[in-house]
Amino acid sequence: MDLFGTIRAPRELLFGYGQRHALSAVARRLGRRALVVTDARLAADPAFLELVEDLRREGLEVRVEPGALPDVPVDSALACAEAARPFAPDLVIGVGGGSCLDLAKCVALLLTHGGRPQDYYGEMKVPGPILPLIALPTTAGTGSEVTPVAVLSDSERSLKVGISSPHLIPVAAICDPELTLTCPPGLTAIAGADAMTHAIEAFTAVRRPVTRHLATERVFVGKNAMSDRLALQAIALLWQGLEAACTDGSDRVAREKVMMGATFAGLAFGVAGTAAAHAIQYPIGATTHTAHGTGVACLMPYVMEWNRPAIAPELEEIAAAIGLAGGAAEVIPAIAALFARLGIPGSLKALGLEEDRIDWVADQSCGIERLIQNNPRPIDRTDMRRLVAAAYAGDRALVH
Repeated sequence: MDLFGTIRAPRELLFGYGQRHALSAVARRLGRRALVVTDARLAADPAFLELVEDLRREGLEVRVEPGALPDVPVDSALACAEAARPFAPDLVIGVGGGSCLDLAKCVALLLTHGGRPQDYYGEMKVPGPILPLIALPTTAGTGSEVTPVAVLSDSERSLKVGISSPHLIPVAAICDPELTLTCPPGLTAIAGADAMTHAIEAFTAVRRPVTRHLATERVFVGKNAMSDRLALQAIALLWQGLEAACTDGSDRVAREKVMMGATFAGLAFGVAGTAAAHAIQYPIGATTHTAHGTGVACLMPYVMEWNRPAIAPELEEIAAAIGLAGGAAEVIPAIAALFARLGIPGSLKALGLEEDRIDWVADQSCGIERLIQNNPRPIDRTDMRRLVAAAYAGDRALVH
């Protein structure tokens, strides 16, 4: 087989304990007027305030925008950009969880190109480079520090929406596991389960026919030789570290494995894309108002079961990577059991879905074509209804 691969990544990625202290030196090379985007809780955190003072000591003018909200409401992104415009930043720094980083991407986009977030929904709609962006995550899950995606919630559509463009990838990412040491067990579990789902869906995504335009016309090109290595390593790191990090948040080795796993998973799905679990989670999240990571992790074993006939080689590789002596047959039960130990609900019913919403969820999921088309095994409306019903019942045997 001819090797084909694509990786799109920050120009600079710093990883390790204490690396947040490099922020001011990295920022100084990129601009002089820094807009720092975060949320209200972090804006008062001593570690955050220390970073801001470091920037000022380095000679940068700093404005802090503490307006990040969960799931990034579209109106909040527009309001934050308008509030920052008079400051005229030449650099944007996102500090926080995935919502903070996604808001920073969106604000940098709007300050550069104007308009509204709605103007850029979908893939390849961003017309050119945005303000230089540094991402400094404080959770280990979304991988937003390295991805070409900003996810927002649009009340008019009652669903989350995405802006996807290589121009959204931060210029620099600084990943310091020390910032995750105080992350509570529940959030650690949800974020880490999200990362595991990213890695599995990237590793098992459809493999598209290679053309000379594949990587230039699509943000998400599907499974490829380069993303595979990152995704598989992410699965291994998360398998080794996630449960331990939830059990003992002060376990520094576990924390760095989870953060590196989340970053590798972001690099992998940033080009390979995600698939059916994420497609189904869009309407599930809208109707149950549960955390994104909880929903995709709940769905992942059922989607893997549906895809099993199409991903036998990948399941064998995952089994080897996480040390399952029984091979491919043990992978799906092992992933489901891990998520259960982390407190992830085992069914959509337990997640809060009403039974009379199954058909609506199936219809909405099939409509998210960019994700459904990335699934390794084709899935039509009848298949999707059966898959969602099986996930509602909590019985993987009902998938087929």
